[in-house]
Amino acid sequence: MSILQIDHLTKRYRSIVAVDDLSLTVERGNVYGILGPNGSGKTTTLGIVLGIIQANEGSFSWFEGQYGQRARHHVGALLETPNFYPYLSAVDNLQIFAHIKKEQHPRIDELLELVNLAHRKKSSFRTFSLGMKQRLAIAAAMIGDPQVLIFDEPTNGLDPQGIAEVRNTLLEIAARGKTIIMASHILDEVEKVCSHVAIIKNGKLLATGPVGAIISNDRLIEVAAADREALLSLLRGLSLVNRIDEENGRLTLSVDEALTAADLNRLAYEKGIVLTHLVARPRSLESEFLEITRDID
Repeated sequence: MSILQIDHLTKRYRSIVAVDDLSLTVERGNVYGILGPNGSGKTTTLGIVLGIIQANEGSFSWFEGQYGQRARHHVGALLETPNFYPYLSAVDNLQIFAHIKKEQHPRIDELLELVNLAHRKKSSFRTFSLGMKQRLAIAAAMIGDPQVLIFDEPTNGLDPQGIAEVRNTLLEIAARGKTIIMASHILDEVEKVCSHVAIIKNGKLLATGPVGAIISNDRLIEVAAADREALLSLLRGLSLVNRIDEENGRLTLSVDEALTAADLNRLAYEKGIVLTHLVARPRSLESEFLEITRDID
């Protein structure tokens, strides 16, 4: 079932096109990452589908129109950290959110257990770390048991421990069958959390699909030699080398998976080239993202 269908959305702010003819589909059970650099239109897109921002062109629909005008009641969202009362406890703050949402049975203890805050449920909000505050915000978004959770940069500003805690919380929510839509510019987090990804830049959709499908089968090999020109000449003559980039005196090769680091070392040795650096590593979403967005202004 299609949870969210976006068709040719465009949003302009005078001369700035924040979202440019964007179309994408989120299916039930997806953990869908909207990935792009800051200013790429991620937050604007989420604001449109949540009814906060009016698009200039295009349309979107939730749940294939199943709930009509009440679709928003089945969506929980965290676009920025809510304004909790600093001197109230976690429980008291969530009870206020439940009252605002008119939720009679919010299951607050269960939500605090889910976000790993049950042991601090009576602590005042002002004593929480940034990661704990963000996890409490996730619990607030889940009041009412929505089918879909939307998060905008959920790990922004957190330290490594806070990032890991929020990531584990999102994975636990996804394991319970919820659909998650997450906007982020942090490629590593999208790769670790999301099942599907849409890559956007300057409001344009550049690629979309399962994370594993976005990442190509090419392998990456870092290589260097004292005789750089001889090494370049060798590499340019190899049909299995698809791309050569240079950074910090080293060459990063995008090669067909049939070409191994051992093969490359042997070929260099046969040409009398002594390699001073040779490291093979798998493709990542980060490398794919940089490849996709390289020539897009």
